[in-house]
Amino acid sequence: MSAELEKPYSGAFIGASHCFALRVYIEDTDLGGVVYHANYLRFMERARSDLLRSLDIDQKAAFERGEGIYAVTEMHVKFCRSARFDDELIILSRLEELRGASCVIHQQILRGRELILEASVTAAFLNPKGRPRRQPAEWVKKFEGVKSKTD
Repeated sequence: MSAELEKPYSGAFIGASHCFALRVYIEDTDLGGVVYHANYLRFMERARSDLLRSLDIDQKAAFERGEGIYAVTEMHVKFCRSARFDDELIILSRLEELRGASCVIHQQILRGRELILEASVTAAFLNPKGRPRRQPAEWVKKFEGVKSKTD
């Protein structure tokens, strides 16, 4: 079997935007074939997790070492159109703001050039007790490298 087929799909950066593609499956929809609203949040979470992986940020290892993990603390979502069963979607994620213990990520879900959803997501880095703590310095450098492509 080809090595390419043994790995799950991963997105990639194009400039400062991370692009993550997915297809809408029947399980993502309601009885009418329209994506159930909460599933858009799942799509965006997958894209943000893949963004970290694309930057070689190992969130799982940091958690296992007791350093901490990201958690969404705030989200503003604007639903513009509905996605439907079998649609091919792209989730664009771009780092908007980098703070000591958090970051703000702007996300868009597109069907072709058509905007389906737009969101601003704040993710805080939390210690194992759930308290905010500074993001690891090496992670900040990686974020700054991507963010500098927009400045």
